[in-house]
Formats: sequence, C-alpha cells, structure tokens
Amino acid sequence: MSRPDPVLLEIVSAALVSVAEEMSVTVWRTSRSTTVRELLDYSTAVFDAEGRNVAQAARMPVHLNSMELCLRHVIANHIPLKDWAEGDVIVTNDPYCGGQHLPDFIAFKPVFENGRRIAITCVLIHHVDVGGGAAGGYTASAVEVFQEGLRLPPVRIVKGGEMQEDLFATILQNVREPETFRGDFLSQIAALDVGARAMLRLADRYGTDTLEEIGAALLDHAEHEMRSAIEALPDGSWTAEDFTDAEVSGGEPLRIAVTLTIEGSEIAIDFTGTAPQARGPINATMATTTSAVYYAVIAACGVTATVNAGCYRPITVTAPEGSLVNASFPAPVAMRMLPGHKTATAVLRAFAGVIPDRIPASYYGTTFNHAVNIRHADGRRQVYFDAELGGWGAHPEKDGANGLAAGFHNGQNTPVEMIEALFPLRFTRYGLISGSGGAGRMRGGLGIVREWEFLAESGLLNSAFDVFDTRPYGLDGGAEGRGGSLSVTRDGETAQLSAKTVGHPLQAGDIVRMETPGGGGHGAPSERDPEARAEDEADGYV
Repeated sequence: MSRPDPVLLEIVSAALVSVAEEMSVTVWRTSRSTTVRELLDYSTAVFDAEGRNVAQAARMPVHLNSMELCLRHVIANHIPLKDWAEGDVIVTNDPYCGGQHLPDFIAFKPVFENGRRIAITCVLIHHVDVGGGAAGGYTASAVEVFQEGLRLPPVRIVKGGEMQEDLFATILQNVREPETFRGDFLSQIAALDVGARAMLRLADRYGTDTLEEIGAALLDHAEHEMRSAIEALPDGSWTAEDFTDAEVSGGEPLRIAVTLTIEGSEIAIDFTGTAPQARGPINATMATTTSAVYYAVIAACGVTATVNAGCYRPITVTAPEGSLVNASFPAPVAMRMLPGHKTATAVLRAFAGVIPDRIPASYYGTTFNHAVNIRHADGRRQVYFDAELGGWGAHPEKDGANGLAAGFHNGQNTPVEMIEALFPLRFTRYGLISGSGGAGRMRGGLGIVREWEFLAESGLLNSAFDVFDTRPYGLDGGAEGRGGSLSVTRDGETAQLSAKTVGHPLQAGDIVRMETPGGGGHGAPSERDPEARAEDEADGYV
C-alpha cells in the first residue's frame, strides 16, 4: 500500500480526532448526571473498519487505552464483525468480557456506507449506579462480581436502528437512579450517532478507500514514533514496586511488582511477584492493568504523535493469572482504579531508573470515589456520586501541582455550587491541605480537604479510597506525600472511617470530611532553595 500524501494524512488525522471530540461534546451537552457532565467520567473514540483505535478525544486514558482490548474480546468471543449490521449498537459492562468494572458501560456502533463497514464509533460512560449491594456500585464487602451490580454481556441494545426496549427496561429496573441512567445512556447513543454521521461525511469527501489507507498509515506512524522513543532509551531491565492498602485497615499492604525490560524498539512489562488477588473488590482485570501500563509508558517516553492503537504495538504486558492485577472470574473488581493507579506509579518508578531526569515522584495514587444513597423525608431517593483527587509528585525540575487530576484518570472538579443545587449537601470546607506534599528539593503537590454537612433525613455512605496506610513515594531522597483520611462528625463526636467503607449511616447534621493524599517530593529537602522555602511558608504550603 502506497503512503498517503503527508498533507492529506495530517488533514484527515485531525479530522478523525475532531470526530471523537464532537462525540465528546455531545455527551457533555446532553448527559444528565454530574458524574458525566461535571466530573467528565466518560470517553469517546473512533475505530477503523477492523476495530483498531485510530483517533480519540482528550478524555480518560484509563478508558481510552482499554477500548480496543474490549472490542477485540467482543469480536473474538461474542459477536464476530461479520455479524455486525447497519443500525446496531453493541453494549457491555462486563469486566470479564473486556470491560473494567460494572459502572462503565461501553457501546460500539458500526458505520456503513453502501453496505460496506467503514468505521466503528465508541462511547464509554461511567454511570451513577448499576445496582448491587451499595449505591454507586462500590460494595466494599463484595467477594464476587455478582454482588457488585447488573452485569451485561455484549448484546445489541439497538438492532437495525430500533432500541430494544425490553432489554433497556430490564437495565433500568435494576438501577437506583433509572431516570438519570436513562438520560446518560441516551446521551451515549446520541454521541455514537453523531460520530457515525461525521464519519460518513469524511467518507463522502475523501472516499472510503482513502480513509482506510490513511487509517492504516496513522497506526503505522504512531508505531514508528513509539519505537523511535523506545530506541532512544538504554537497553536493560529495571525493577520497581508500589503498594495498595490492605483490604482491612492496618493490614499488610499489597505489593505490585514490576520488571521493565527494554530491548531495541520494544518494551516488556512483567508483574511477576505481585500479590495474589484480594478477596474483596480491590482487584483489576488485565484491561485496567494494560491500560495503566500504556499510559505510563507513553507518558515516560514522551511520545508526541497522536495516540492510537499503533502506540501499543511495541509494548508487551504479562501478569500472573489470579493476581491483584489480573484477577480471575468471579473476583470482584469495582475498586479496580486502586490497583490501577499503583500499577501506573510502579511502572513510572521503574522508568525512574532509566531516565531519572524525566520522571516525577509519585502522585496521590488513588481515586477518592464515594457515593451516598440518600433518602428524603418524603420517601424520595437519590444517589450522590463524586470523586476527589490530590497532589502531584514533584518533578526533578518543578514542584508538584496541587489538587490536580493525574493523567491516568484525568477527572475534573464537580463545582460545589452544582452539588448543593442538586443534592441535600452543604459544603463547609474545600481547599488545600497544608504540609500534605512530600518535602524535597522540589516539593510534592498538596492534597485536598473537602467537607460537607448532610441535610437529608438519612443516607448510607460508601467509599472506595486508598493511600490511608501506604504513602505516595518520593524520589532521589524526597519525602513521601501524606496519606488520606475519612471521618464523620455527629453531635461534636468525630469517628474515623476506613478507606473502604460500605453503608455507614448518615443523618441530618452529620459532617463528612475527606482528606486526599499529597504527592511525593523529589531530591533532598536540605537542597531546597531558601527563597522557595520562604514562599512555601508565606503561602501556607508548609
């Protein structure tokens, strides 16, 4: 196949990314929940006719890096591409069918022109609730995936352009917020359609053969850039580790072990030595683990090419089956972001041995996912779901950022004004935590304190937190960042809660306070510039 004209390649590449971005804007403008509309917990992408990811919007790497893995699994094990028809939408949320955890519904729509499949559009949305033993799906007491909510195998939710209303009704019957779910899911379907129409416009303008040729060239270009970046690194093997908190507070942390091997233009990441899978839901499937590896490798290598599936070709990921990062069915996986973050930080720590001048200390290393099952005095029910973030690790040349989402999950801030307008909560404090960043020649970023008063008649609080007992690591003599905490104050008495809390009762007047971790420091604290130290004190950072 001849290489396309470079100018045309650049134009169409930008056009494909624009399609994914147009889908992303559609979800943002039409969704119902604050989880999607404010937290931006969703992602969009475009695949070629064979199911290879050629373009994606600037959303969540944890989603984007695993979308093709899910699609491959669906095609190979459930619905072959030859059986996909015009007007179909195939959806799944099953972690053991290529997904990550049950709240994430991933939907694919094939795009046809004159009977020829030319592309597949994809939208993944984290839905507020999927049933199960706790609001939001984060059932800390779960020991099987069956306890975590509704699990949907790859099925046609839309067939020949017609919504399968009986299947949709079954889904809505099994979630706590059916109207919110309906709104977010229909937004998901609408975005798929927007992407499909945009792809048809591109095919009409450039021709389907040209689109196919350019898609293949874009994948090859990304692979070439990835291989070039790897070749610039020294060959060899490096080991590293990081830890998640134990399932029970105060227990032995769970190890994630990494061996990074660079040989020529290829990288292999092996997780032999990682802890066995946990009894509870702090496990990850290979979809999450591979996604975390791709993120860390691409970030460490500094690849500037448009990220698509071509970037993944030189990267091999292996992990023992039945381990914390490659859980076996039917292990629960609702809190898969906890080992997911530590997978990314462990891989980055290994890269610190390869390119120490480019790798920062550990960021906060967790997602503070939490949900409240709210009951009002009139019997009405709501589910409030949100997620918090923390401080970034210090770079060899720069202090860590305060209260900023790490690239792996790339979540956004849900404004307190929006939350107070929709839910019976009144925020009493929201700000940075002085001294939470690790000391160093460069200081770690600060974590966040977020505190609110519960105003409804009653509720149940669920949390999926980490880094209470473990700490974000420093590098080159830098200190660790501070860990997190969760507490509830009632009538002046404060109770400290565990990181993984399920069903803690709330009543009107209770104060819920969460403190997120700070990032690790870089370099010896004694080497910090005196002026920078004075500014830290003046700004209240220390």
